Amino acid sequence: MEILQEYGSLLILLTALFAFFMAFGVGANDVSNAMGTSVGSGTITAKQAIAIALIFECAGAYLAGGEVTETIKSGIINPMDFIENPEVLVLGMMSALFASGIWLLIASRWGWPVSTTHSIIGAIIGFACITEGANAVRWGAITGIVGSWFITPLIAGVLAYGIFFIIQKLIFDTDRPLRNAQKFGPYFMALTVFILVIVTVAKGLKHIGLTLDTGDTVLISLTLSLMSLVVSLFYFRTKKFIRKAHNSIFDGVELVFSILMLMTACAMAFAHGSNDVANAIGPLAAVVTIVESGGNITTTAPMAWWILPLGALGIACGLLIMGYKVMATIGTGITDLTPSRGFAAQFATAATVVVASGTGLPISTTQTLVGAVLGIGLARGIAALNMNVIRNIIISWVVTLPAGALFAIIIYYILNLIFR
Repeated sequence: MEILQEYGSLLILLTALFAFFMAFGVGANDVSNAMGTSVGSGTITAKQAIAIALIFECAGAYLAGGEVTETIKSGIINPMDFIENPEVLVLGMMSALFASGIWLLIASRWGWPVSTTHSIIGAIIGFACITEGANAVRWGAITGIVGSWFITPLIAGVLAYGIFFIIQKLIFDTDRPLRNAQKFGPYFMALTVFILVIVTVAKGLKHIGLTLDTGDTVLISLTLSLMSLVVSLFYFRTKKFIRKAHNSIFDGVELVFSILMLMTACAMAFAHGSNDVANAIGPLAAVVTIVESGGNITTTAPMAWWILPLGALGIACGLLIMGYKVMATIGTGITDLTPSRGFAAQFATAATVVVASGTGLPISTTQTLVGAVLGIGLARGIAALNMNVIRNIIISWVVTLPAGALFAIIIYYILNLIFR
């Protein structure tokens, strides 16, 4: 308690800096979830992708990041275990943020797409084990995380493979691909809108008090998807679209899918920003609440007005400075992408997010998208995959949890020496 009283303001300031650092890592690494396929397929340039991602990621983080957030992500530890020693939890949250930021910076530097959620979870496990012991960790939750390394990429890969196969049969492997793109494109548009509305409501707007049950969400999604079907049925047959298709850098078929992929990327960026900003600001909100209440620990923390903008700013800086590295891995490192292939990967990722949200399956959007891109590569044959890149990505996934834990342990001991 004496530490909180004597160094309270300094602890909040340092935690804010660590949270900004962590948010920087989120922006540097996870931008690939939304924009990597769009860049790799040639739909937009890297600069355009970063500009679009800045708008939607930061809008999601700031507008839908939530006024109240969980202090401990994913129920890995129980904060009430630290009720007698709140200063331990404060130093632990600080070490977890800084440790996660370090690992995300290393991964981003080498272009490895890793899970920011798994990074912070690994860091929390590290400090919990050395302070309260291994019994303080809910190891059952870790089983779900390890399972997500295999299950969600597999689901997304199978979906992406299936979608790409359908696109090939209905459109590309026909005598009149443009005519069939105009015919079937509106139905892909409607299906895309249906999934994206569900993703946006379930993953992007759940923090702002939007009380919609499953029936309401499905009804809104169906209504908007039917509207998009009608609009696109007319648009894909207009002289404007046909003229644009003939003048495009893609052929007319790929132009249809470039539109769909960009829509998917923007929606996923918004949903991602609203969710993953909590990885950085959740621990910060916890520290601010504990310090300002004189050591009182709660499972949720009210959000000070300046915390969300800080998280959004950190994501923006990470995107601008280092986002292109991981984007290149997703877009061009694993396999060659076209708009139709990129759309199949993005759509499969969005659909997997919907399935996971409905079943409670632990999920990393990074790992899901990588699995989807792998599925696209396999649809073209094993030779289309860059196995060296894939090997490095999988190793980075496995290393993320222990790396976060190791860095957190080292940083906790350093902080403990400084403030004790």
